[in-house]
Amino acid sequence: MNYKFIESDIELKNVCDALLSEKIIGVDLEADSMYCFKEKICLIQIATATEAFLVDPFKIKDFSPFITVLENKDVMKVFHGSDFDIRSLDRDYQTRVNNLFDTEIASRFLGIKERGLAALLNRNFNVDTDKKYQKADWSKRPINQGMIEYSVGDVAYLVALQDIIHQNLVAKGRLSWAKEEFEIQAQVRYENNHLLPLFMKFKGAGKIDNRSLAVLENLLQVRLKIAQKKDQPLFKIMSNASLITMACEKPVTIDQMLKIRAISSRQTDMYGKLCAEAIVKAVNLDNKELPSYPKTRRPRKDARVQERIERLKKMREKLSQSVGMEPGFLLNNAVIGAIAAKNPETSEDLLKIEQVRHWQVEAIGENIISTLGYR
Repeated sequence: MNYKFIESDIELKNVCDALLSEKIIGVDLEADSMYCFKEKICLIQIATATEAFLVDPFKIKDFSPFITVLENKDVMKVFHGSDFDIRSLDRDYQTRVNNLFDTEIASRFLGIKERGLAALLNRNFNVDTDKKYQKADWSKRPINQGMIEYSVGDVAYLVALQDIIHQNLVAKGRLSWAKEEFEIQAQVRYENNHLLPLFMKFKGAGKIDNRSLAVLENLLQVRLKIAQKKDQPLFKIMSNASLITMACEKPVTIDQMLKIRAISSRQTDMYGKLCAEAIVKAVNLDNKELPSYPKTRRPRKDARVQERIERLKKMREKLSQSVGMEPGFLLNNAVIGAIAAKNPETSEDLLKIEQVRHWQVEAIGENIISTLGYR
Protein backbone atom coordinates (compact mmCIF):
# COMPACT_ATOMS: atom_id res chain seq x y z
CA MET A 1 0.00 0.00 0.00
CA ASN A 2 1.23 3.49 -0.84
CA TYR A 3 1.91 5.61 2.23
CA LYS A 4 2.75 9.20 3.02
CA PHE A 5 4.36 10.75 6.08
CA ILE A 6 2.43 13.64 7.64
CA GLU A 7 4.80 15.96 9.50
CA SER A 8 3.15 19.39 9.50
CA ASP A 9 -0.12 20.95 10.58
CA ILE A 10 -1.07 21.94 7.03
CA GLU A 11 -0.43 18.40 5.74
CA LEU A 12 -2.56 16.93 8.52
CA LYS A 13 -5.39 19.37 7.81
CA ASN A 14 -5.36 18.61 4.08
CA VAL A 15 -5.39 14.84 4.67
CA CYS A 16 -8.11 15.03 7.33
CA ASP A 17 -10.28 17.28 5.16
CA ALA A 18 -10.10 14.60 2.48
CA LEU A 19 -10.78 11.82 4.99
CA LEU A 20 -14.08 13.45 5.92
CA SER A 21 -15.40 12.41 2.51
CA GLU A 22 -14.50 8.74 3.14
CA LYS A 23 -17.13 6.34 4.43
CA ILE A 24 -14.61 4.15 6.25
CA ILE A 25 -10.98 4.38 7.37
CA GLY A 26 -8.60 2.19 9.37
CA VAL A 27 -6.78 3.62 12.40
CA ASP A 28 -3.98 2.36 14.63
CA LEU A 29 -1.53 3.86 17.12
CA GLU A 30 1.98 3.10 18.30
CA ALA A 31 3.14 4.19 21.76
CA ASP A 32 6.20 3.93 24.00
CA SER A 33 4.86 2.21 27.12
CA MET A 34 7.83 -0.16 27.20
CA TYR A 35 10.39 2.63 27.33
CA CYS A 36 9.09 5.79 29.04
CA PHE A 37 7.43 6.69 32.32
CA LYS A 38 4.85 8.98 30.80
CA GLU A 39 3.36 6.99 27.98
CA LYS A 40 2.51 8.89 24.82
CA ILE A 41 1.31 8.28 21.28
CA CYS A 42 4.36 8.10 19.00
CA LEU A 43 2.80 7.35 15.63
CA ILE A 44 -0.72 7.52 14.19
CA GLN A 45 -1.53 5.28 11.23
CA ILE A 46 -4.58 6.01 9.09
CA ALA A 47 -5.62 4.13 5.97
CA THR A 48 -8.30 4.31 3.33
CA ALA A 49 -8.89 1.38 0.99
CA THR A 50 -6.01 2.53 -1.22
CA GLU A 51 -3.58 4.72 0.75
CA ALA A 52 -1.99 5.00 4.18
CA PHE A 53 -0.88 8.06 6.15
CA LEU A 54 1.69 7.97 8.94
CA VAL A 55 1.23 10.96 11.23
CA ASP A 56 4.23 11.97 13.35
CA PRO A 57 2.63 13.48 16.51
CA PHE A 58 6.00 14.87 17.61
CA LYS A 59 5.88 17.35 14.70
CA ILE A 60 2.19 18.24 14.87
CA LYS A 61 0.95 21.13 17.02
CA ASP A 62 -2.70 21.29 15.96
CA PHE A 63 -4.51 17.95 16.19
CA SER A 64 -7.98 19.44 15.77
CA PRO A 65 -8.39 18.18 12.14
CA PHE A 66 -7.66 14.61 13.29
CA ILE A 67 -9.99 14.99 16.26
CA THR A 68 -12.72 16.17 13.88
CA VAL A 69 -12.32 12.97 11.87
CA LEU A 70 -12.42 10.77 14.98
CA GLU A 71 -15.56 12.46 16.26
CA ASN A 72 -17.34 12.56 12.88
CA LYS A 73 -20.30 10.17 12.98
CA ASP A 74 -20.42 9.67 9.21
CA VAL A 75 -16.90 8.25 8.88
CA MET A 76 -16.50 4.73 10.27
CA LYS A 77 -13.22 4.22 12.12
CA VAL A 78 -11.93 0.64 12.07
CA PHE A 79 -9.60 -0.38 14.90
CA HIS A 80 -8.40 -3.79 16.01
CA GLY A 81 -8.45 -4.25 19.79
CA SER A 82 -9.28 -0.58 20.35
CA ASP A 83 -9.28 -0.39 24.17
CA PHE A 84 -5.68 0.82 24.47
CA ASP A 85 -6.05 3.17 21.50
CA ILE A 86 -9.25 4.80 22.76
CA ARG A 87 -7.79 5.35 26.23
CA SER A 88 -4.61 6.80 24.67
CA LEU A 89 -6.58 9.18 22.44
CA ASP A 90 -8.54 10.36 25.46
CA ARG A 91 -5.35 10.85 27.49
CA ASP A 92 -3.37 12.74 24.82
CA TYR A 93 -6.09 14.56 22.84
CA GLN A 94 -9.20 14.43 25.07
CA THR A 95 -11.27 13.02 22.23
CA ARG A 96 -13.69 10.15 21.70
CA VAL A 97 -14.17 7.92 18.68
CA ASN A 98 -17.60 8.01 17.08
CA ASN A 99 -18.77 5.31 14.65
CA LEU A 100 -16.26 2.75 15.88
CA PHE A 101 -15.86 -0.71 14.36
CA ASP A 102 -13.54 -3.00 16.31
CA THR A 103 -12.52 -6.08 14.30
CA GLU A 104 -11.38 -7.93 17.43
CA ILE A 105 -14.69 -7.45 19.24
CA ALA A 106 -16.61 -8.25 16.06
CA SER A 107 -14.69 -11.51 15.72
CA ARG A 108 -15.99 -12.59 19.11
CA PHE A 109 -19.55 -12.45 17.79
CA LEU A 110 -18.49 -14.77 14.98
CA GLY A 111 -16.94 -17.31 17.34
CA ILE A 112 -13.42 -16.77 15.98
CA LYS A 113 -10.94 -18.03 18.58
CA GLU A 114 -7.70 -16.73 17.05
CA ARG A 115 -8.54 -13.03 16.99
CA GLY A 116 -5.11 -11.40 16.84
CA LEU A 117 -4.68 -9.12 13.84
CA ALA A 118 -1.91 -11.31 12.44
CA ALA A 119 -4.15 -14.37 12.65
CA LEU A 120 -7.07 -12.57 10.99
CA LEU A 121 -4.90 -11.26 8.16
CA ASN A 122 -3.49 -14.70 7.55
CA ARG A 123 -6.93 -16.27 7.64
CA ASN A 124 -8.60 -13.77 5.31
CA PHE A 125 -5.80 -12.55 3.03
CA ASN A 126 -3.10 -15.23 3.37
CA VAL A 127 -0.76 -12.51 4.69
CA ASP A 128 2.04 -13.35 7.12
CA THR A 129 2.77 -10.49 9.54
CA ASP A 130 6.12 -10.06 11.23
CA LYS A 131 5.41 -8.87 14.78
CA LYS A 132 9.04 -8.25 15.78
CA TYR A 133 8.45 -4.49 15.94
CA GLN A 134 5.46 -4.81 18.28
CA LYS A 135 7.62 -3.88 21.28
CA ALA A 136 9.98 -1.51 19.48
CA ASP A 137 10.79 1.97 20.81
CA TRP A 138 8.44 4.08 18.68
CA SER A 139 9.64 7.32 20.27
CA LYS A 140 12.98 7.12 18.46
CA ARG A 141 13.57 9.08 15.30
CA PRO A 142 14.14 8.47 12.48
CA ILE A 143 11.79 5.47 12.24
CA ASN A 144 13.57 2.69 10.35
CA GLN A 145 12.14 1.12 7.21
CA GLY A 146 11.18 -2.13 8.91
CA MET A 147 9.11 -0.26 11.49
CA ILE A 148 7.49 1.82 8.75
CA GLU A 149 6.44 -1.30 6.86
CA TYR A 150 5.15 -2.86 10.07
CA SER A 151 3.08 0.23 10.95
CA VAL A 152 1.59 0.44 7.46
CA GLY A 153 0.79 -3.28 7.58
CA ASP A 154 -1.23 -2.78 10.75
CA VAL A 155 -3.76 -0.58 8.92
CA ALA A 156 -3.40 -1.60 5.28
CA TYR A 157 -6.02 -4.37 5.46
CA LEU A 158 -8.38 -2.95 8.08
CA VAL A 159 -10.93 -1.56 5.62
CA ALA A 160 -11.03 -4.81 3.64
CA LEU A 161 -11.13 -6.86 6.85
CA GLN A 162 -14.05 -4.83 8.12
CA ASP A 163 -15.96 -5.53 4.91
CA ILE A 164 -15.54 -9.29 5.32
CA ILE A 165 -16.43 -9.29 9.02
CA HIS A 166 -19.38 -6.93 8.41
CA GLN A 167 -20.81 -9.32 5.81
CA ASN A 168 -20.45 -12.26 8.19
CA LEU A 169 -22.14 -10.35 11.01
CA VAL A 170 -25.04 -9.47 8.72
CA ALA A 171 -25.33 -13.09 7.58
CA LYS A 172 -25.55 -14.23 11.20
CA GLY A 173 -27.94 -11.43 12.17
CA ARG A 174 -25.45 -10.10 14.72
CA LEU A 175 -24.47 -6.71 13.35
CA SER A 176 -26.67 -4.84 15.84
CA TRP A 177 -25.14 -6.90 18.65
CA ALA A 178 -21.64 -5.87 17.62
CA LYS A 179 -22.65 -2.22 17.21
CA GLU A 180 -23.89 -2.12 20.79
CA GLU A 181 -20.56 -3.45 22.03
CA PHE A 182 -18.65 -0.98 19.83
CA GLU A 183 -20.55 1.92 21.36
CA ILE A 184 -19.78 0.70 24.88
CA GLN A 185 -16.11 0.29 23.96
CA ALA A 186 -15.99 3.83 22.54
CA GLN A 187 -16.99 5.20 25.95
CA VAL A 188 -13.96 3.89 27.89
CA ARG A 189 -11.65 6.57 29.23
CA TYR A 190 -8.06 6.87 30.38
CA GLU A 191 -7.46 6.15 34.06
CA ASN A 192 -4.54 7.68 35.93
CA ASN A 193 -2.85 4.88 37.88
CA HIS A 194 -0.56 7.24 39.81
CA LEU A 195 -3.04 8.75 42.26
CA LEU A 196 -2.39 8.39 46.00
CA PRO A 197 -2.65 6.04 47.73
CA LEU A 198 -0.83 3.99 45.11
CA PHE A 199 -1.72 0.66 46.73
CA MET A 200 -5.30 1.08 45.52
CA LYS A 201 -4.13 0.11 42.03
CA PHE A 202 -1.79 -2.64 43.20
CA LYS A 203 -3.01 -6.20 42.74
CA GLY A 204 -3.01 -8.11 46.01
CA ALA A 205 -2.83 -5.05 48.28
CA GLY A 206 -6.20 -5.87 49.81
CA LYS A 207 -4.89 -9.19 51.14
CA ILE A 208 -2.03 -7.91 53.31
CA ASP A 209 -2.09 -6.46 56.85
CA ASN A 210 -2.03 -2.73 57.54
CA ARG A 211 1.66 -2.59 58.52
CA SER A 212 2.65 -4.36 55.30
CA LEU A 213 0.34 -2.02 53.42
CA ALA A 214 2.23 0.98 54.85
CA VAL A 215 5.52 -0.53 53.69
CA LEU A 216 4.07 -1.25 50.26
CA GLU A 217 2.78 2.32 49.88
CA ASN A 218 6.17 3.80 50.79
CA LEU A 219 7.95 1.49 48.35
CA LEU A 220 5.47 2.27 45.59
CA GLN A 221 6.10 5.99 46.09
CA VAL A 222 9.86 5.41 45.99
CA ARG A 223 9.53 3.48 42.73
CA LEU A 224 7.27 6.14 41.23
CA LYS A 225 9.72 8.96 42.01
CA ILE A 226 12.64 7.01 40.56
CA ALA A 227 10.69 6.12 37.42
CA GLN A 228 9.67 9.76 36.91
CA LYS A 229 13.24 10.96 37.38
CA LYS A 230 14.74 8.36 35.03
CA ASP A 231 11.80 8.52 32.58
CA GLN A 232 11.40 4.76 32.62
CA PRO A 233 8.32 2.55 33.06
CA LEU A 234 7.72 1.30 36.59
CA PHE A 235 8.47 -2.34 35.81
CA LYS A 236 11.99 -1.43 34.67
CA ILE A 237 12.76 0.02 38.10
CA MET A 238 11.43 -2.77 40.36
CA SER A 239 8.89 -5.49 39.74
CA ASN A 240 5.60 -5.81 41.60
CA ALA A 241 6.83 -9.16 42.91
CA SER A 242 9.86 -7.45 44.48
CA LEU A 243 7.71 -4.82 46.17
CA ILE A 244 5.19 -7.26 47.65
CA THR A 245 8.04 -9.45 48.93
CA MET A 246 9.64 -6.51 50.72
CA ALA A 247 6.26 -5.32 52.01
CA CYS A 248 5.61 -8.68 53.65
CA GLU A 249 9.16 -9.51 54.79
CA LYS A 250 10.14 -5.93 55.73
CA PRO A 251 13.93 -6.12 55.29
CA VAL A 252 15.50 -3.04 56.88
CA THR A 253 19.04 -3.56 55.57
CA ILE A 254 20.47 -4.19 52.12
CA ASP A 255 21.90 -7.51 53.31
CA GLN A 256 18.43 -8.64 54.32
CA MET A 257 17.04 -7.61 50.94
CA LEU A 258 19.65 -9.69 49.17
CA LYS A 259 19.14 -12.64 51.51
CA ILE A 260 15.43 -12.89 50.70
CA ARG A 261 16.18 -12.17 47.02
CA ALA A 262 13.72 -9.29 46.98
CA ILE A 263 15.87 -7.29 44.54
CA SER A 264 19.11 -7.88 42.67
CA SER A 265 22.54 -6.66 43.78
CA ARG A 266 22.44 -4.14 40.91
CA GLN A 267 19.11 -2.81 42.17
CA THR A 268 20.35 -2.61 45.75
CA ASP A 269 23.30 -0.52 44.57
CA MET A 270 20.89 1.93 42.94
CA TYR A 271 17.79 1.81 45.12
CA GLY A 272 18.62 -0.25 48.22
CA LYS A 273 19.18 2.68 50.55
CA LEU A 274 15.95 4.40 49.48
CA CYS A 275 13.99 1.17 49.94
CA ALA A 276 15.46 0.56 53.38
CA GLU A 277 14.56 4.08 54.49
CA ALA A 278 11.01 3.64 53.19
CA ILE A 279 10.60 0.34 55.00
CA VAL A 280 12.00 1.64 58.30
CA LYS A 281 9.70 4.65 58.13
CA ALA A 282 6.65 2.41 57.70
CA VAL A 283 7.76 -0.06 60.37
CA ASN A 284 8.06 2.77 62.89
CA LEU A 285 4.59 4.22 62.27
CA ASP A 286 2.14 4.21 65.16
CA ASN A 287 -0.75 1.83 64.68
CA LYS A 288 -3.18 4.72 64.40
CA GLU A 289 -1.17 6.10 61.45
CA LEU A 290 -1.29 2.89 59.42
CA PRO A 291 -3.29 2.91 56.20
CA SER A 292 -6.06 0.41 55.69
CA TYR A 293 -7.42 -1.06 52.50
CA PRO A 294 -11.09 -0.12 52.02
CA LYS A 295 -13.22 -3.09 52.92
CA THR A 296 -16.14 -3.70 50.64
CA ARG A 297 -19.10 -5.27 52.27
CA ARG A 298 -19.75 -8.54 50.62
CA PRO A 299 -23.32 -9.62 50.91
CA ARG A 300 -23.75 -12.81 52.86
CA LYS A 301 -23.77 -15.80 50.60
CA ASP A 302 -27.33 -16.69 49.91
CA ALA A 303 -27.76 -20.36 49.12
CA ARG A 304 -30.52 -19.54 46.65
CA VAL A 305 -28.33 -17.02 44.82
CA GLN A 306 -25.43 -19.49 44.68
CA GLU A 307 -27.73 -22.13 43.27
CA ARG A 308 -28.91 -19.72 40.56
CA ILE A 309 -25.30 -18.89 39.71
CA GLU A 310 -24.49 -22.55 39.20
CA ARG A 311 -27.54 -23.06 37.02
CA LEU A 312 -26.72 -20.00 34.92
CA LYS A 313 -23.13 -21.16 34.45
CA LYS A 314 -24.28 -24.56 33.24
CA MET A 315 -26.73 -22.89 30.87
CA ARG A 316 -23.92 -20.63 29.59
CA GLU A 317 -21.59 -23.54 28.86
CA LYS A 318 -24.30 -25.35 26.93
CA LEU A 319 -25.47 -22.30 24.97
CA SER A 320 -21.98 -21.08 24.09
CA GLN A 321 -21.59 -24.00 21.72
CA SER A 322 -24.97 -23.63 20.03
CA VAL A 323 -24.67 -19.82 19.80
CA GLY A 324 -21.04 -20.10 18.69
CA MET A 325 -19.55 -17.62 21.13
CA GLU A 326 -17.04 -18.07 23.94
CA PRO A 327 -18.71 -18.54 27.36
CA GLY A 328 -16.96 -15.62 29.04
CA PHE A 329 -18.01 -13.23 26.30
CA LEU A 330 -21.53 -14.56 25.97
CA LEU A 331 -22.12 -14.01 29.71
CA ASN A 332 -19.25 -13.28 32.07
CA ASN A 333 -19.22 -14.23 35.75
CA ALA A 334 -19.88 -10.68 36.97
CA VAL A 335 -23.04 -10.47 34.88
CA ILE A 336 -24.13 -13.93 36.03
CA GLY A 337 -23.69 -12.83 39.65
CA ALA A 338 -25.75 -9.69 39.08
CA ILE A 339 -28.52 -11.65 37.37
CA ALA A 340 -28.58 -14.27 40.11
CA ALA A 341 -28.83 -11.57 42.79
CA LYS A 342 -31.65 -9.66 41.05
CA ASN A 343 -33.49 -12.81 39.94
CA PRO A 344 -35.42 -11.13 37.09
CA GLU A 345 -38.75 -12.64 36.09
CA THR A 346 -39.01 -11.12 32.60
CA SER A 347 -36.79 -9.89 29.76
CA GLU A 348 -37.78 -6.35 30.73
CA ASP A 349 -36.52 -6.97 34.28
CA LEU A 350 -33.34 -8.44 32.83
CA LEU A 351 -32.64 -5.29 30.84
CA LYS A 352 -32.91 -3.18 33.99
CA ILE A 353 -29.74 -4.83 35.32
CA GLU A 354 -26.93 -2.38 34.54
CA GLN A 355 -24.36 -4.91 33.32
CA VAL A 356 -26.73 -6.70 30.93
CA ARG A 357 -26.54 -5.82 27.22
CA HIS A 358 -29.50 -5.66 24.87
CA TRP A 359 -27.81 -8.18 22.59
CA GLN A 360 -27.51 -10.66 25.46
CA VAL A 361 -31.23 -10.39 26.13
CA GLU A 362 -31.96 -10.90 22.45
CA ALA A 363 -29.55 -13.83 22.15
CA ILE A 364 -30.25 -15.74 25.36
CA GLY A 365 -32.74 -13.73 27.42
CA GLU A 366 -35.45 -16.39 27.23
CA ASN A 367 -32.93 -19.04 28.26
CA ILE A 368 -31.87 -16.97 31.27
CA ILE A 369 -35.47 -16.47 32.43
CA SER A 370 -36.33 -20.14 31.99
CA THR A 371 -33.13 -21.19 33.78
CA LEU A 372 -34.19 -19.05 36.72
CA GLY A 373 -37.43 -21.00 36.78
CA TYR A 374 -39.90 -18.47 35.47
CA ARG A 375 -40.78 -20.14 32.15
